[in-house]
Amino acid sequence: MEACIYHQLKSQPLWLLLLVALGSLKVLCFSVILLKWVYVNFLRPAKNLKKYGSWALVTGPTDGIGKAFAFQLARKGLNLVLVGRNPDKLKDVSESIKAKYGQTQVKTVVVDFSGDLDEGVKKIKETIEGLDIGVLINNVGVSYPYARFFHEVDDKLLADLIKVNVEGTTKVTQAVLPGMVQRKRGAIVNIGSGAAIVIPSDPLYAVYAATKAYIDQFSRCLYVEYKKSGIDVQCQVPLYVATKMASIKRSSFFVPSTDGYARAALRWIGHEPRCTPYWPHSLLWGLLYSLPESIVDAWRLKFCIGIRKRGQLKDSRKKE
Repeated sequence: MEACIYHQLKSQPLWLLLLVALGSLKVLCFSVILLKWVYVNFLRPAKNLKKYGSWALVTGPTDGIGKAFAFQLARKGLNLVLVGRNPDKLKDVSESIKAKYGQTQVKTVVVDFSGDLDEGVKKIKETIEGLDIGVLINNVGVSYPYARFFHEVDDKLLADLIKVNVEGTTKVTQAVLPGMVQRKRGAIVNIGSGAAIVIPSDPLYAVYAATKAYIDQFSRCLYVEYKKSGIDVQCQVPLYVATKMASIKRSSFFVPSTDGYARAALRWIGHEPRCTPYWPHSLLWGLLYSLPESIVDAWRLKFCIGIRKRGQLKDSRKKE
């Protein structure tokens, strides 16, 4: 039998044998990738976050993804330091968490990330002094009210985008990281965006996308710097989530609720330096990656121009 197969193969032209070999290799590589995707999304166990420390710090915890993160971390048994700008909302979230998870300790810090950031970071340092901060969720961020061309971005919006998204994440990390280095353990999660990584461009959201590209590179560099120190740094890359910032009210298969996203996100903490925790998002990423960039650019430009028109119409109605 083996001699017969060998004889048949020997009788085939070399180009055909090479083609079959390359095809088989391609199938093998695809199979490995598929099996790995199934494992990391459905089978790989989540890490015990309490091993990083007994406290977690979350920025932007009063709405959206940040609020969902706070509840999910409390569910895992971590105490919380919640950092946001609205004291009333911070109080409401804090009381809701304590009512649901009675053993959870919650501290709040009022910080306006678009205001006096140095003073805000000073308050964060004072609050976390002596606390075993094991997990940091850098979630705070702002985007455009709606899509607009770069020359239409006013100075206030431009300053807020850079100060909140870039400087805020950087300085909070700088405040929390020394304690992790001293304890030789910790996990830092920076919330990026598909606008900077999944698609080749995000026209009419240029500055927002650029700030999230900074978050991605910042995270990767810290991952390499501190991996041997026992600190896992990760940039999570969500696509659309049903939040106020995304102006999406209802969740769907490809657009998770904030709770759905946060549950998936916690399973990925401590693993890859960049990830898309909600698995249907990874399907969209694969689809977009397979298309020519020019096609994705053209689709995205048309899509964002539509958002801009609807936003302008809404503004004009408010003025009437």
